[in-house]
Amino acid sequence: MEYTANQITIRGTLFRLPELSHENHGKQFYRFLLEVPRLSGTVDLLPVVVREDVLNQVDLSGGMSLTVQGQIRSHNNHNPTGQRLLIFVYATSIEACDEEPANEVCLTGALCKPPVFRKTPLGREICDIMLAVPRAYRRSDYLPCILWGRTAQEISQLTVGDSITLSGRMQSRQYRKVTPDGEEIRTAYEISALCASPT
Repeated sequence: MEYTANQITIRGTLFRLPELSHENHGKQFYRFLLEVPRLSGTVDLLPVVVREDVLNQVDLSGGMSLTVQGQIRSHNNHNPTGQRLLIFVYATSIEACDEEPANEVCLTGALCKPPVFRKTPLGREICDIMLAVPRAYRRSDYLPCILWGRTAQEISQLTVGDSITLSGRMQSRQYRKVTPDGEEIRTAYEISALCASPT
């Protein structure tokens, strides 16, 4: 596959059948969740958006695993209660298969916020970053990433505008959000980096 600044391959099973998401420039797009287990046994539920013509090329009735290739995209969702950054996998190909789960991400982008370095109560070092990953037509996807240990230390020394390349996996995480209507359980998506380096 030709190198780009944003690549993801995930392999797992359908959580539920695809549903119509939206229409854009006369094309229909569908959305579904893919269950992708980690080695630890935790399961990530990852949102996938795909054009109808790409979806129609795969048979979803077999109950087999699906391999999804594409890019991680972000979209600002404006609603009356505020703005939320939606993160999802934009699928460029989907294939039915009978292989082990996979979750592989490669990104190159620039830091668009100062890195946030912290330690867990047990002393584990973590660095949170927001990566602006370029896309066609002078657009960018803004992707939250988390780094660990020595990599977290190194990347925390960088400043806004510095470019990095990282590889890792996309993961889901639930959190509690207090809203005017009460407490909600929401799901956040981020890229957990296995390795990262300035470029």
